[in-house]
Amino acid sequence: MKVAVLIPCYNEELTIKKVIEDFRKELPDADIYVYDNNSTDNTNKIAREAGAIVRKEPRQGKGHVVRQMFFEIEADYYLMVDGDDTYPADACHSLLETLINGEADMVIGDRLSNGTYTNENKRPMHNLGNNLVKNSINLLYGSDIKDIMTGYRGFNKYFVQSYPVMSNGFQIETELSIHTLDKRFRLKEIPIIYRDRPEGSESKLNTISDGFKVIMTIINMFKNYKPLFFFSIGALIFFIISLLIGIPVINEFIQTSFISKVPSAILAVGLMLVALLLFITGLILDTVVNNSRKDYELELHDIYWRNNQVDKNKK
Repeated sequence: MKVAVLIPCYNEELTIKKVIEDFRKELPDADIYVYDNNSTDNTNKIAREAGAIVRKEPRQGKGHVVRQMFFEIEADYYLMVDGDDTYPADACHSLLETLINGEADMVIGDRLSNGTYTNENKRPMHNLGNNLVKNSINLLYGSDIKDIMTGYRGFNKYFVQSYPVMSNGFQIETELSIHTLDKRFRLKEIPIIYRDRPEGSESKLNTISDGFKVIMTIINMFKNYKPLFFFSIGALIFFIISLLIGIPVINEFIQTSFISKVPSAILAVGLMLVALLLFITGLILDTVVNNSRKDYELELHDIYWRNNQVDKNKK
């Protein structure tokens, strides 16, 4: 059984050595990879000295790093953790056990259920953002995920080999969660203890810009994964506005057989046509998405089959 610990890093010289040592202590046989994302401090050097396999990703953004990790690293099970020493290394056993037992294709280190993130995190807007994203996705999929944006996750090889990374930055956590729900992968959450960054270590998240990117990711994935629902909302809005403008025109015509509010009549008809076009667009895209899901399922079946053949040959 081959386990890979994946650590995306950008300017984490204060914490990266401890993170590597903690995971080496817990998983002595695992391969520990640090992907340096253009750090300007000594992260790269310290990680090498600590015994990690260090690689460089020149394209800035956590999404780019995760994409390259999934391309290059081959393992049976993967653990991904941030290099800021906010996640407990000893929780890796619970995460791995869940994957090995086949209980999940992706397992999440849940910081929120036990309240440690709320108590430790000194950035209140991050708590608000977490709740906004969590509630939006749970509403969209009828799920009950407690921590959408955690940076501590585990994956099996089937998930990694079939996952198309689309995000460039910190939206990757949201994308991972949505992809798991939409593609019906097995998902399980393991409560973990979260600790805030040590003094002198600074978060790379920008509350406003990264928060906006995450919200746009939710909107785009809502459009891409649930197009009929997404476009139906727009169609309903235009339909209601059209009725509000058009009902007085219709009443006038019924009473007088004459229309004096010609601009209102034209506007109402135009809005109704927009509503109809949005609804038809949603129907067409919904058919495309469903066909895409079928293709994805067939591709996933091929991945399972190929891996099973490889495993049999190894035996």
